[in-house]
Amino acid sequence: MSVKITASAAREFKKVIVEQQMPDTIALRVGVKGGGCSGFEYQLEFDNTVNEDADLLVEMHGVRVAVDKKSALFLDGTEIDFHESLDKRGFVFSNPNATKSCGCGSSFSA
Repeated sequence: MSVKITASAAREFKKVIVEQQMPDTIALRVGVKGGGCSGFEYQLEFDNTVNEDADLLVEMHGVRVAVDKKSALFLDGTEIDFHESLDKRGFVFSNPNATKSCGCGSSFSA
């Protein structure tokens, strides 16, 4: 799988799944789309429709993670973590393919 999630990120994703009473078949969809201040934007969403021909699917720390094969090219080796401190709280992407990223961390260029 091209994308990994840490145990702390998985805990946060599972919290949302439980709070919103999502079905067991739900998957965390990780992808990229054109846009943002650096060229590509990260996408995180929950998806109940996974296409085994078009998506890579794996379970990590109890969370099903789906990545479409096109996004996988830009996300290979990316780790998603959850960071919480006094000044910042949220998901953090560590993408070895990013040649430049914006200050907010939600977009990158490759």
